Amino acid sequence: MTIVMSINAISSSLKIRYGLLAKNNHRYIMHTYSIEDADLGHIEFTDKKRYWWLLSPFWALMPVLTIGVFIVVGNPWVLVVPLIVGYVVLPALDYLIKPDATNPPEQIVPQLDADPYYRWLTYLIIPLHIISLLVSAWFVASYPLSLGFFLAFAVSCGIYGGLSINTAHEVGHKNTRLARLLSRIALAVTGYGHFCVEHNLGHHRDVSTPEDPASSRMGESIYRFALREIPGAMKRGWAAEKTRLERRGLQVWSHRNHILQSYALTLFLQGGAVLLFGWLALPFLIIHNVFAWLQLTSANYIEHYGLLREKKENGKYESCKPHHSWNANHLPSNLLLFQLERHSDHHANPARPYQSLRSFNDLPELPSGYFGMYLVAYFPRWWFSVMDKRLLDIPHINGDFNKINLDPRHADKLKARYAAA
Repeated sequence: MTIVMSINAISSSLKIRYGLLAKNNHRYIMHTYSIEDADLGHIEFTDKKRYWWLLSPFWALMPVLTIGVFIVVGNPWVLVVPLIVGYVVLPALDYLIKPDATNPPEQIVPQLDADPYYRWLTYLIIPLHIISLLVSAWFVASYPLSLGFFLAFAVSCGIYGGLSINTAHEVGHKNTRLARLLSRIALAVTGYGHFCVEHNLGHHRDVSTPEDPASSRMGESIYRFALREIPGAMKRGWAAEKTRLERRGLQVWSHRNHILQSYALTLFLQGGAVLLFGWLALPFLIIHNVFAWLQLTSANYIEHYGLLREKKENGKYESCKPHHSWNANHLPSNLLLFQLERHSDHHANPARPYQSLRSFNDLPELPSGYFGMYLVAYFPRWWFSVMDKRLLDIPHINGDFNKINLDPRHADKLKARYAAA
């Protein structure tokens, strides 16, 4: 009896130590999940990307890695490498590596969603964003750089700092106090504290309609879009937070304001960096923040370009469906962005965690991952030549301009051009 009890105790210990959980006929061992389904029998799924998701926290530390290499080799051209990696190497990898359109079995999804590993990865990356920001601010204030290399490094830090908004996006969709608090901390890294309020209460409601400042229109350049999206999103975020607080009988200008909480954290974090490291940190942080915001603008621009939800007879728009977002299954960039590029499923099912997002057939598909599409978008003629025909060829649109979110300034010209074609 003693031996049996000892064996059971060791077995229980091993289950806890190595993540073997059993409850209601569900279990997973490390990254393998299984279930006995009444209709389909034994179903087993191994998440082959489980440990590849660690690339996302690593990616957030790219500026710190760059600084380390610079200190060792002393060559300032090292500071340009992150830009080359982001806009040349990654798009090349997205092109060379076969896209991944596989989905976990739906019967397994509850176990994937319950696995704390995926959630803790999104929590882990937040202090890494802060470390990256502070180390970068210290570096530019401590090491003399020419103006060109200073600007190149500040821009690249802003681009990688923009990942903190993506982290806030993933965490901010979770309906827990901790997750919402962490999302505000993540947004403080770039001074974009209104994002989660605006995104959850505004963008998801109005997406792919002319009323949404965060949905780009056919014929609209990314630069024209940025002038509409950035102030429009800020205004909508503040309006949504004002409404939320007033419903609770609270003042807008109070410590209960989630936007002000995040802005206060930005002031503490970035203001503290200027006080600690010197005045050179200030222009660096301004450039960092602006280019981080532009990363969000770039994502919003490519995610819904020209797509339009149908307006019903009662004046309301149809519910958001997967074909109202551009999708991408490119593996390298999805691993770095917590699968943000499976945007179609995200908008149709906002609460679905990144590890469970699905790819569907017959979706509007981007020809490259986000990093490659950002580069294309920065050259409007190139973007229009790549995307306009692709937009018109989407099956449910089939050349019908009434089913496209058109820029009114260019609507007649676009219709004439493609009617002639």
